[in-house]
Amino acid sequence: MRLIKLKEVIEKTSLGRSTIYEFMIKGTFPKQVSLGAKSVAWLESEVDDWIMERIGERG
Repeated sequence: MRLIKLKEVIEKTSLGRSTIYEFMIKGTFPKQVSLGAKSVAWLESEVDDWIMERIGERG
């Protein structure tokens, strides 16, 4: 299990910061994990699963 910071999430998904947070609010993107007062990260496996779901929707 690996946690990744926003910069890497952006690199992996090619989404912008605001889009990632918008998708999280809509419930269509994995939620972040709080690491402390001002630090958050995402589970890399959940982000990877999200990417694979997008690929699967290409049909």
